[in-house]
Amino acid sequence: MYTNTLVHALLLLSTVYCQNAPSSSKRGLVYVPNEKTRSDDSIWVSDTSDLTWYYNYEPTPSPAFSNSTKLQFVPMLWGASPTTFLDDVTKQIEGGANISYVLGFNEPDGDMSTGGSNIPADTAAEIWQREIEPLKEMGVKLGAPAVTGAPTGHTWLQNFFTACDGNCSVDFIPVHWYGNFEGLASHIGQVRGTYPNKTIWVTEYANNNVPLEDSQIFYNQSSQYFDRLE
Repeated sequence: MYTNTLVHALLLLSTVYCQNAPSSSKRGLVYVPNEKTRSDDSIWVSDTSDLTWYYNYEPTPSPAFSNSTKLQFVPMLWGASPTTFLDDVTKQIEGGANISYVLGFNEPDGDMSTGGSNIPADTAAEIWQREIEPLKEMGVKLGAPAVTGAPTGHTWLQNFFTACDGNCSVDFIPVHWYGNFEGLASHIGQVRGTYPNKTIWVTEYANNNVPLEDSQIFYNQSSQYFDRLE
């Protein structure tokens, strides 16, 4: 789901900023520019911030952090375009940028009206082999397509790997979830059971449409849970 808001992310979770939250080097940022909250940009790179990386649904860095040495940028190929993703990332690496990870398609099983990239699994497999797979030879770790938390996401990802026929290297599985903590933990358990040898990144999550107090409780539960996971 793509929204015009700021959402935080972790290597094993994405998180809403919360005062007195425990420190973790896993924590990163989903950055979506917002004119109304531009002053928040300085928070993410302040000395008190424990964020270490960010992504922005784009293949190139956000101008707000282009000179930052604190946040490592993680490029994403959001949908079927741009077809220059490989060139864009290669140029950054050749220019000295520390590109250690990239992310695949954003919610390819979802409709564009809710932020999904709506790509057939076989088409995504073809694009992946052309635009993402060659980065493996440059030492970049590749994140699988980030499907929705709906059953269609599970099916889409299985169809994607079938279409790849062994030609898509994946180092970690991004996860999206919108709902309560019990659902989140159950969903991650299912993903871990399906892909037991892969690291899990939760790159979008929230207990949406609930009061602030409930969101804070959800954050505290989930952050403690994620920090216990290896």
